[in-house]
Amino acid sequence: MTTWVAILLGGVATFLLRASFIAFLGDRQLPERVERALRYVGPSAFAAIAIPALLGDDGLAGAITPDARIIAALVAAAVIWKTRNMPATLAVGMIGLWTLQWAGL
Repeated sequence: MTTWVAILLGGVATFLLRASFIAFLGDRQLPERVERALRYVGPSAFAAIAIPALLGDDGLAGAITPDARIIAALVAAAVIWKTRNMPATLAVGMIGLWTLQWAGL
């Protein structure tokens, strides 16, 4: 029973925290410095999730002998850099990863 109480309280606390920004700052303009900083929240959160998954348990030591994940990520990075097309990048990256894994890399 205490597990469910903890989950319920955590959900309520999360909701109240998020709703407080809407309730207290919803009708105000944020300072330019804050808005500029908030533009980097999404990419930094993505990097915090993707980089450990990409490098695996070895961390940077795994980058010395790249495996299929790192090679596919480099190919996908080249595609996004040249085309700025996210669906094409995802397709090329995943097809490259699956191909390299199928080839035994």
